[in-house]
Amino acid sequence: MKRRDFMGLTGLAAGGLLLPSVPGLGGILVDPEQLLEVMDPALKKRLADAALNAAKGAGASYADVRVGRYLNQYVFTREKQVQNITSTESLGAGVRALVNGAWGFASTNTVTEAGIAAAARSAVAIAKANQKVQKQPVQLAPQRGYGEVSWKTPIEKNAFEVPVKEKVELLLAANAKALENGANYINSALFQVNEQKYFASTDGSYIDQDVHRIWPTFTVTAIDKATGKFRSREAMSAAMGLGYEYLTPRASDKMAGPAGTTVVGYKQRYDMLEDAAQAAKHAKEKLTAKSVVPGKYDLVLDPAHLGLTIHESVGHPTELDRVLGYEANFAGTSFATLEWKAKNIPYGSKLVNIVADKLQPGSLGAVGYDDEGVKTKEWDLITEGKLVNYQKIRDQAAVVGQQESDGCCYADAWSSVQFQRMPNVSLRPGTTKLSVDEMISKVDKGIYISGAGSYSIDQQRYNFQFGGQVFYAIEKGKITGMIEDVAYQANTQEFWNSCAGSCDQSDYRLMGTFFDGKGQPSQISAVSHGSSTTRFNGVNVINTARKIG
Repeated sequence: MKRRDFMGLTGLAAGGLLLPSVPGLGGILVDPEQLLEVMDPALKKRLADAALNAAKGAGASYADVRVGRYLNQYVFTREKQVQNITSTESLGAGVRALVNGAWGFASTNTVTEAGIAAAARSAVAIAKANQKVQKQPVQLAPQRGYGEVSWKTPIEKNAFEVPVKEKVELLLAANAKALENGANYINSALFQVNEQKYFASTDGSYIDQDVHRIWPTFTVTAIDKATGKFRSREAMSAAMGLGYEYLTPRASDKMAGPAGTTVVGYKQRYDMLEDAAQAAKHAKEKLTAKSVVPGKYDLVLDPAHLGLTIHESVGHPTELDRVLGYEANFAGTSFATLEWKAKNIPYGSKLVNIVADKLQPGSLGAVGYDDEGVKTKEWDLITEGKLVNYQKIRDQAAVVGQQESDGCCYADAWSSVQFQRMPNVSLRPGTTKLSVDEMISKVDKGIYISGAGSYSIDQQRYNFQFGGQVFYAIEKGKITGMIEDVAYQANTQEFWNSCAGSCDQSDYRLMGTFFDGKGQPSQISAVSHGSSTTRFNGVNVINTARKIG
């Protein structure tokens, strides 16, 4: 599901009631107390062995099984009302089998040794049927088994242990702050996810993982009753791979925006009340802000904004399955083909260094092992402006002459087959000490942008347009006031080649999404993107205001 669709959903009064029809948000309704239950690891191992033995007995040369328990809780409020509280559980197993170079996959919610063994035999039968249409045999990169290992998101406070009453009170308090500061409407939501995943394979791995994620968000709207004009601002929070401690603000995690603005950012903790109050003020200020004059500007992009641009213009084009055309029927292809890479064409300026990783603490993509049992890592995608690598999994490595997976194979549910998904993709911060104010002081004519807004990008991830949440004019090195109706247009190469530098590590922050959509049938995944505030010179800015009549 696209981010814009999701934000529209949370803005609806019936948003919570629509959950069962939203990809990745389904499951069986359960009492909140059931979210604290855990499966016996010994039972999961017996179930896994039943699947692996059945697959090998039916003729598989390789097999893996994922026993998954996916827990979700969503709290929705609007102004002074609680709209919905939903707790769901989804439990089942998916088995993948390789037979004579062809894949087969089957899943079941009959979580017994007999039920999972039956699914394994079905996966083998499907693999044998697929041989008839298989053009080239699958080549799996070698992968050693790890035996019995475990990994858990390093959280301080399990969000599912926090009483629902406390969560509701937090959201309603944020709503009250927005209303007190001039908002006419606010809807808010808190999303909590726990993936309990057990992976086993004929390579000899038995991997137990406990993954936690959280996302507080809201949309604030202010109205000019005299004119009927209205403006909104969304939360500046980031979806994070953390526990409920993310909602316990610390002074050290508060990041002040540049002088002349009221923008505040956050690192590993988030003050929802402060952000809601600030959002109301921003929405009101937007009502009287000057409309941007189109033209070329130097852009100073905050991490809360730049993350989405990284996602669309770097994250997706460097997915190897997209590069190879596997996603062409649904999600598109990539301009950054193998032939394009071989020409050594600059992806960006020499200041652009972009890394992929599945390790970064607090990120949405942080796990110990992927859904093929590959230990996760960090690797470079772009070094000094040159594309040096892609994102790939076990059955793709041989295509580009490499010997190992990057550990970025993922399925959004036990009933979904795992495939290549985007890891965290981040822009490395600058190596020279540089604050946001110092960066702005060197801009003669520019715009500071924070927060992710609407966007559009073509099927090859080349030509694009991005908006934001708040915009401030920069003149002769100073912020001169809020402006409106801003969007910038470029192609990926022009944009990243216009990169003139980033602030240092002290300004580095994450943003992310729970809902990166891809595949047929479509799956979602959670991914983060890190950066420091970054400058791009001479970017084309348009005015998005539309006159009717």
